[in-house]
Amino acid sequence: MKSAHTALIVNATSGVCTITLNRPDVFNALNEAMLRELLESLKEAERDPSVRCLVIRGAGEKAFCSGQDLKERAAQENPPPFRVLLSKLYHPVIRLMRSIEKPIIGMINGVAAGAGLSLALACDLRYMSDTARLIQVFVRLGLVPDSGANWFLPRLVGLGKAFEHAALGQDILPEEAERVGLVNKVLPASELEAAVSELANRIARGPTRAIGLIKRTMNKALVSDLETTLEYEAYIQEIVSRSEDHREGVQAFLEKRSAQFHGL
Repeated sequence: MKSAHTALIVNATSGVCTITLNRPDVFNALNEAMLRELLESLKEAERDPSVRCLVIRGAGEKAFCSGQDLKERAAQENPPPFRVLLSKLYHPVIRLMRSIEKPIIGMINGVAAGAGLSLALACDLRYMSDTARLIQVFVRLGLVPDSGANWFLPRLVGLGKAFEHAALGQDILPEEAERVGLVNKVLPASELEAAVSELANRIARGPTRAIGLIKRTMNKALVSDLETTLEYEAYIQEIVSRSEDHREGVQAFLEKRSAQFHGL
């Protein structure tokens, strides 16, 4: 994790890589520099064997990410068409977040709106502050959700509720977000960072090779039938059963002690 960043803060310690979206003056809005840095940071974390869990969060107390920087786009003389913008900058980030076989925790410390909400939904786990809110803001701008929102939302909350959020664009408060399954847990703002740190470190101490393969298998199961999933589970189980962590897990069970996993 050696790259220099202007729009992010990246810190890796004890197996956890924390990526902070660092444009608090514009509510951590996404621009080209941030998206390119985010993609490169994710690639570096994927390659780094010492990284076993990632956390994505926003700088400051007001925002996780407010979505695309519309003021910056409006100031451009010839802004790129949305299709080009999404294909070149947003889609690679979302694809990598879902394909990287390391768990990603979204720490929603403030507003997550538009593509910022899509970014949060692409995480594997989401912890949310009780002062934060989620907004499918696209419809307020006469747009449709993008950056994977149409894929994530119905799978998380069902088609009817997903359409309601997308078509009305109302603020989704923490209690509702937790109730419908958009986030895993809501915590007081003062406790959020410590809780996410505890969770990330717990995962980083776990059998992270197996956890990565859980992610791969569930991704595939979302677009497969039962028979295909059963066969793929057997295939993946054969792979992970040969891992050092599996051998350690069995040995620890037999010796009645806590397992010491190394992600191998």
